[in-house]
Amino acid sequence: MSTEQELLTKWHSLPQDKQEEVLDFVEFLHLKNSANKTPLGERLRQIRARIVNSGKQLLDEDEIERELASRRGGLQSKE
Repeated sequence: MSTEQELLTKWHSLPQDKQEEVLDFVEFLHLKNSANKTPLGERLRQIRARIVNSGKQLLDEDEIERELASRRGGLQSKE
């Protein structure tokens, strides 16, 4: 039996609510996989790889906040 046939056989034996859970999970996996293959995502991975390969450290969360604040004209209060 192929993997596809085995999956369908097991899926058909589940109650309707569990079948929907399986479909939701498969959709999640599909979206997760698709999101990693967009042209923008690929370009960002290439840029990150160049930065890491250059030996330069990536910014941490606080450094990103400071960079954003400086580009926005100073520190913004969080409310």
